[in-house]
Amino acid sequence: MKTFRIKAYAKINLGLDVLRRRPDGYHEVKMIMQTVDLYDDLEFTKLAEDEIRIFTDKEELPADQGNLIWRAAARMKELYQISEGVSVKLTKRIPIAAGSADAAATIHAMDALFCLGLSLEEKQKIGVKLGADIPYCLMGGTALSEGIGEILTKLTDVPKAKLVIAKPDLDVSTKFVYGNLHLDEVTDHPDIDGMVQAIRNHDLYGITDRMGNVLESVTCPAY
Repeated sequence: MKTFRIKAYAKINLGLDVLRRRPDGYHEVKMIMQTVDLYDDLEFTKLAEDEIRIFTDKEELPADQGNLIWRAAARMKELYQISEGVSVKLTKRIPIAAGSADAAATIHAMDALFCLGLSLEEKQKIGVKLGADIPYCLMGGTALSEGIGEILTKLTDVPKAKLVIAKPDLDVSTKFVYGNLHLDEVTDHPDIDGMVQAIRNHDLYGITDRMGNVLESVTCPAY
């Protein structure tokens, strides 16, 4: 195989709660993550040269170590002693953000392109070193996410529904949000356990009635 094409599907948080700040500086979360039918297209091609080349349709996207695609490909090459290079063509549809979906797609693609035969668990162990959302993006579907985002419990699919995703013309730093989150002042926490039960009951309104995100306590006043 010389070329591999893959769709990197976006995800949203149906509910996001932050439980505490850990001694290591990370925050412990409890959230419901959901794949949506919005995706980037990626095409991977083997190169004889030991290089990683990224071509995108968005000038503002970096094509070097600043791009999670590059870092994911480099990590796979390092771990599995891959001497060949890879060229990546990215067609971007998901609003530009951290790039977890594209990094997950890169891990899947490198596994397929270089016939590594990795399990999902092995891929997730690689992904979590690059970003807390990547293990979920490797799995997809509907899931309860705990820990720093790496402890995943697969849930029943939510009822099929149409939704609108609105992306304002601004970018919010995750580091800024968590750095300014004061959990002792947060009084409104989403009912994640209730949402899990609503998902198991296939109750769409039980899910939507419980949607919420404690990080809005930072982003709404700031923006």
